Amino acid sequence: MKTSTKGFFQLLKSLKWPVKITIIAMVLSLLSTVIGLIVPLVTKDLVDTLTTTAFNWKMIGVLLVVFLMQAISGGFSFYLLSYIGEYIVADLRKKLWSKVLHLPIPYYDQNESGETMSRITQDTTMLKSLITDHLVNFVSGIITIIGSVTILFFIDWKMTLIMLVSVPLSIAIMMPLGSMMHKVSKSTQKEMASFSGLLGRVLSEIRLVKSYRAEKTETANGNDAIQNLYRFGLKEAKIQAFISPFMTLIMMGILVVILGYGGLQVSKGILSAGELVAIIFYLVNIIVPFAQMATFFTSFQKAVGATERIQEIFYLESEAVELEAPKPLKDGVITFEDVHFSYSPEKKIIGGISFLAQPGTVTAFVGPSGGGKTTIFSLLERFYEPDSGTILFNEIPIADLSLHAWRSKIGYVSQESPLMSGTILSNITYGMTDPPPMEKIIHAAEGANAADFIEELPDKYDTLVGERGIKLSGGQRQRIAIARALLHNPKILLLDEATSNLDSGSETLVQEALERLMNGRTTLIIAHRLATIIHADQIFFLEQGKITGSGSHDELLAHHKLYQEFTHGQGLS
Repeated sequence: MKTSTKGFFQLLKSLKWPVKITIIAMVLSLLSTVIGLIVPLVTKDLVDTLTTTAFNWKMIGVLLVVFLMQAISGGFSFYLLSYIGEYIVADLRKKLWSKVLHLPIPYYDQNESGETMSRITQDTTMLKSLITDHLVNFVSGIITIIGSVTILFFIDWKMTLIMLVSVPLSIAIMMPLGSMMHKVSKSTQKEMASFSGLLGRVLSEIRLVKSYRAEKTETANGNDAIQNLYRFGLKEAKIQAFISPFMTLIMMGILVVILGYGGLQVSKGILSAGELVAIIFYLVNIIVPFAQMATFFTSFQKAVGATERIQEIFYLESEAVELEAPKPLKDGVITFEDVHFSYSPEKKIIGGISFLAQPGTVTAFVGPSGGGKTTIFSLLERFYEPDSGTILFNEIPIADLSLHAWRSKIGYVSQESPLMSGTILSNITYGMTDPPPMEKIIHAAEGANAADFIEELPDKYDTLVGERGIKLSGGQRQRIAIARALLHNPKILLLDEATSNLDSGSETLVQEALERLMNGRTTLIIAHRLATIIHADQIFFLEQGKITGSGSHDELLAHHKLYQEFTHGQGLS
């Protein structure tokens, strides 16, 4: 619990605070609170005056001015403190978003995107709610309670001591309840993240759900998650249902005791009527903040739980981020030296692969599914690090190169070529901070055989492609991806079964575009259709993470039995 609270304050300290506005807001809040402490004293004088003389209009005027000043200062301080809350939570979200974008690929293998979204949206909202909705009342409430107790000591110290007896009792009961609330709140947020993950997964693949009539199954899964959230919500409600009435009960009990005691003192002439009224006002000043503190206490525990989950992300190691513009890398030889890789100890994917890819050549990888072909590309892009062995570029380990510079050398076209929701133009220029002139973009589209179909669309390059490019055909998506690669002009090209799943017409157009793209570049290809790699400079046959054959098409056809079966199956022999 102490560690969680410490982490919460460490996070707050690390955020960017608008210092000047914070000082102004605190001063105004303090001013509003001090004015609120003056009101009972003015009322006391007014009541005492009424018992002795005629109605005092001057005192009424002073009271109205005090109320007006309190309202104005309170309103400004509330707005400014709300501004501060929004400001620092925006800063937190920016830092969290940047951190998430720079996390390595293994993080995304282990965590659903919906859960990560929950961290950025719901967990940060918990913190914002604490600052904007409750911090104002908490700060002013503390000052009000301290001020009220101090003044009450001067009016009647015995009555004040009676009231203070309740404080240790309240704390003794609130501490274990706070610990319970923290655990329940953390579990609720974890369940909410899981539910967000379910929503993200199902809604992003809604066509799959409908194609296989899985609405009933997913409804049941969603209902289970909602039921869990419902149960945790009830647990929170039970704790809250005890905290607020308990605080109110204690305060009201004290109010009754003090009213009886105070009435007795007035009848004896020890207290004036005005002093008793002032005491009641100050008691109200104490009771209201105490009730608000119960709500703050609950919100604080939720925020601490959310902070733990946020900091879990901040503690993760990010990919390297270069602050300066990296120097471009020259062409060179790609070398794999006895590379081993596994996603987990029991799931070995690559077992000792070695090969060279010379600049400007075409290297192809073929073999049964699950042989490790796509993993080679992932290792080249540094999505993962090898378990052992080294990947070199110009005899330098790629792990020692600038990550930004290395990835800027690589163009990747996959069999799916997913697009981002947006326009065709934004997808072709995706990743470019300074998009090139329109003529260059059109030239890239022409090179990718995409210009013709783009020009036929009503909105041309401003056409919206839909989520993951769903409004375009597979062949059109591939050609947009090729246009993007042409525009980025990479030196190394990775083609992952780029012509599979296409009809013959689309395949011809895509293959023509790929040949233009491959011209003059170091190209590595994964292919099921061997017709696309017959003229490759070298072909590697992968089986169960090992290279079992290498050479040209004719060499493999002459000496590699399984390659022969592959070619016979596709009618190429």
